[in-house]
Amino acid sequence: QVQLVESGGGVVQSGGSLKLSCAASGSGGRPTVSDWFRQKPGKEREFVARFSVIANTTSYATSVEGRFTIARDNANNMVYLQMNDLVPEDTAVYYCSTIESSRRYWGQGTQVTISS
Repeated sequence: QVQLVESGGGVVQSGGSLKLSCAASGSGGRPTVSDWFRQKPGKEREFVARFSVIANTTSYATSVEGRFTIARDNANNMVYLQMNDLVPEDTAVYYCSTIESSRRYWGQGTQVTISS
């Protein structure tokens, strides 16, 4: 059973930066992908960024490309999301997620609030 714990959320002003962290534990193997999703108030959860572990590539939602960067630290089972040039529309609960052995796991989420 994989456990994911996010941290690093908070309140920042528009134009600011935040770095989210996700610590993974309980893994018996290597994840296929590490993802970040977010859920805005009253909206469905949406994809933000992916790190494909096997291909060692990244991909992003159009709305965050060029502002957000996903990274993995395989040695420490950590995933990061560096968020720059934040805008109020980025306000959401951010979730770390991974797929391992064909099963998706989710963290509990961390709140990010951008003030204008």
